[in-house]
Amino acid sequence: MDEFELIARCFAPLGGAADDVVLGIGDDAAVLAVPPGQTLAVAVDTLVSGVHFPPAIAPADLGFRLAAVNLSDLAAMGARPRWATLALTLPAADEAFVTGFAQGLGEALQPYRVCLVGGDTTRGPLTVSLQLMGLLERPALTRAGARAGDVVAVSGTLGDARAALDLLELDEPDEDARYLLARYFRPTARVALGLALGPLAHAAIDVSDGLVADLGHIARASGVAIDVELERLPLSPALARRCSRAGALAHAAGGGDDYELAVCVPPTAWPAARAAAVQLGVALTAIGQVTAGAGVRCHDAAGNDRAGDLAGYRHF
Repeated sequence: MDEFELIARCFAPLGGAADDVVLGIGDDAAVLAVPPGQTLAVAVDTLVSGVHFPPAIAPADLGFRLAAVNLSDLAAMGARPRWATLALTLPAADEAFVTGFAQGLGEALQPYRVCLVGGDTTRGPLTVSLQLMGLLERPALTRAGARAGDVVAVSGTLGDARAALDLLELDEPDEDARYLLARYFRPTARVALGLALGPLAHAAIDVSDGLVADLGHIARASGVAIDVELERLPLSPALARRCSRAGALAHAAGGGDDYELAVCVPPTAWPAARAAAVQLGVALTAIGQVTAGAGVRCHDAAGNDRAGDLAGYRHF
């Protein structure tokens, strides 16, 4: 297949039909209609083979993962996902690979009615990029709004994806290993929770590079300090069974790729935030507090600050 056959066969079906897509796949650029009174949130992520995913990844898992990491960015902003563009660099026009990739991409995007409205394909080392656009009906959640006294909380469980990296070569993974690997290959973007917390939280970020590292972004942007209690970090039963307590907590604090939300919520709004999470069936665990000062402190059971040992992923 050439480039145009790839697009028509595999990706055009993800374009959908919507009133806000004036012009979608097939032209030099998409034309989109942003509803009056709303603003546009835009995120983009690039995944490179051997850097952000193992070369042997199933194509459907790669498509799903690419969509999920972008959906997570919009979730952190409290935005509703709406449109996407795709840049796909392939070593060769492999129909089976592209078909599987498109299937996984669609599985992740379609629950949110996201329309794929354009993109590009080219030859080269396997690299995939997705730009996701969403709508905001209220001011966006950002990293810069945290205030002293806020409750710091995280959704779901942490450390699962980091633990999965040690299991990639298993020939016959057991039930716990399969759970952890699924958390890496097919993360859950907390879109509904981000929308629910938008009116309640002061700041938010998705946990992609590691909890301590990502909370550091909030601390710097907001001009505050954040104190985290290591023992309060939520762990999945699978992680707790697979790792020692110390190892599991280190994965939870310093590992990345969980794509859970970390939020700073004023104490007066904390009961409403927790109730909203319960209604959505998502765990929301208080793990610390915003204070005056700078940086992130991560206290272990003995009161020692472990933040320096849990710096998280660095891109360069």
